[in-house]
Amino acid sequence: MQKLVAVTGATGFIGQRLVNSLVEAGWRVKAITRKKKANTDFINWIHGDLDNLSALTDLVEDASAVIHCAGTVRGSSFDEFSHTNVTGTQNLLDVVVRQKQLPRFLFISSLAARQSELSWYAKSKKQAEQLVIDPALGLSWTIFRPTAVYGPGDKELKPLFQAASKGFLPVVGQLKNRFGLLHVDDLISAIRVWLDLDAPCPGIYELDDGMAGGYSFQSLATLAQEIWNRPVRCVVVPHFLIKNIAIANLWLARILRYSPMLTPGKVKELHHHDWVCDNAPLIRALPYWQPRIRLHDALPQLL
Repeated sequence: MQKLVAVTGATGFIGQRLVNSLVEAGWRVKAITRKKKANTDFINWIHGDLDNLSALTDLVEDASAVIHCAGTVRGSSFDEFSHTNVTGTQNLLDVVVRQKQLPRFLFISSLAARQSELSWYAKSKKQAEQLVIDPALGLSWTIFRPTAVYGPGDKELKPLFQAASKGFLPVVGQLKNRFGLLHVDDLISAIRVWLDLDAPCPGIYELDDGMAGGYSFQSLATLAQEIWNRPVRCVVVPHFLIKNIAIANLWLARILRYSPMLTPGKVKELHHHDWVCDNAPLIRALPYWQPRIRLHDALPQLL
């Protein structure tokens, strides 16, 4: 009998890639969606969202594992982030713990939770993590904190890579700041290995592509030069300028009622000096996982 896994966030960038990979591996999948979708032989689409307890109950029923990918990265107030990332996680946990056989639970968080003081998003992810690890729930839980994830279907990092291919690289923060990157397929391979584990592996694990010391904007520009065989110039955006743009964007979002990506909190995240991961704890917990895709190899295919 095929094992059944429940997935939230299945229509997002990571979730779509994950569901397709699970189906290819022979898993049966239950996934929640706001828009009605036709079921297939391998995917049972549940119509609803993280506010719908009935839909969430249908989602997790009989599942051997729950992978919680859903979340929001945009918002004009902490309440907007909290509603989806915190309350939504609490709703999901409430129905999970009512199951006769508790499924294993994997929460796809964010490396931003490591610095929860920087932004509303980071704070909401940290608070959601605290809900998951509550010992009173009795869950077999694991938390992944990936750094910036890129790959086919990504809309956040692709503009940066496109700019580099045209000869300039916008820089928000210091040129010497370090950051990790992770191809979406390496994240999914870690999830697949986690699903195949016989024993639980509780813990909060960071993951990136394993590049020693991570990347800097200058090293990214150098890599782009090698790939496209043309000069790539780093263009530093002055802090006062990007900060004021973010403030204006936030107020406009509140007036026009849209969810902004660029906010003062996001600027603080982008200015943080260290977003490099330590993969060693996760590699010990998942002995068959290693990141295999380097940006140098993946970047030409993305564009």
